[in-house]
Amino acid sequence: MAEAYIVEAVRTPVGRRGGGLSAVHPADLGAHVLTALMERSGADPAAVEDVVFGCLDTVGPQAGDIARTCWLAAGLPEEVPGVTVDRQCGSSQQALHFAAQGVLSGTQDLVVAGGVQNMSQIPIAFATRQAAEPLGLTEGPFAGSEGWRARYGDRPVNQFLGAEEIARKWDITREAMEEFALRSHLRAIRAIDEGRFDRETVAYGDVTHDEGPRRDTSREKMTGLQPLVEGGRLTAALSSQISDGASAVLLASERAVREHGLTPRARIHHLSVRGEDPIRMLSAPIPATAYALKKSGMTLDAIDLVEINEAFAPVVLAWQKATGADPEKVNVNGGAIALGHPLGATGTRLMTTLLHELERTGGRYGLQTMCEGGGQANVTIVERL
Repeated sequence: MAEAYIVEAVRTPVGRRGGGLSAVHPADLGAHVLTALMERSGADPAAVEDVVFGCLDTVGPQAGDIARTCWLAAGLPEEVPGVTVDRQCGSSQQALHFAAQGVLSGTQDLVVAGGVQNMSQIPIAFATRQAAEPLGLTEGPFAGSEGWRARYGDRPVNQFLGAEEIARKWDITREAMEEFALRSHLRAIRAIDEGRFDRETVAYGDVTHDEGPRRDTSREKMTGLQPLVEGGRLTAALSSQISDGASAVLLASERAVREHGLTPRARIHHLSVRGEDPIRMLSAPIPATAYALKKSGMTLDAIDLVEINEAFAPVVLAWQKATGADPEKVNVNGGAIALGHPLGATGTRLMTTLLHELERTGGRYGLQTMCEGGGQANVTIVERL
């Protein structure tokens, strides 16, 4: 059976909105990690068969197949193509899946997966609004679909309402979410101070560390914030941060490893993606994890580390309740509440962090999952080598 190996994984520091990466063209952000990826791996860039990048809101500087643009902006060989993937917040995790599947199928030997997003320049859902306004449309992409309305009625599709529904359904209090959010910041700050991210990040100019973690945050400050939804539990402190950044992973076959003298660092053990209620939207990691474990023949006890995207605090807390996961194995270096969530880049950012933390701790298996628009979730399980 063919194998797919991760031989290198890098990311920029995650910049906060309006921060040190906000003025950088998305193509240059992507080019930065691609250059570092190829240099660190030692692979011949001309041997890469495709560049698969995740990105949302592909308008303005993120339009025109940003994967291809990033590769060319890096000065890398013109004969290497690129393709851009949109599975909402899981876009670069799906990019990794597509890249790995190309290798596992035997049709490709060396593929780059990654993602990029500059949310300071292109706000979330900007593409939807830009496309709708000239047509006189004010509602989301589902408006006007008879089939959608017949199935889901006029229920609003809103991530904040989805997060609130999850908090109610799994009985997660605001206090529990604030404790979780504070822990995310404290874990991220510890990781930065101990240099845990140093090997995985490639500085961009003066931006040498993740800008999101707040050293001055506290439960008292969180308690004073107003809910995002009237009468709700969710606040800005319990949500992922709007961010800028890029990340990339190099996948290789056994043949590529041998011919290019590469060093495999992890093996792709399992790939899958599942969907559920698109209105609640954010709870799909729960059934997706159950499906992945069943299909791979594993139990959660066998997983040493988990990276699950902290889109909102209730997403992770509900997942932990439903799966019985040990919180000490989950997001041990903080998550998107502290580190930020540059949409299209987050999937391979999580994998980059997961790989390096498995290596630091000596863990064997790591699981990555994240909620995605449309009520979807990817799951990736890797085995450190």
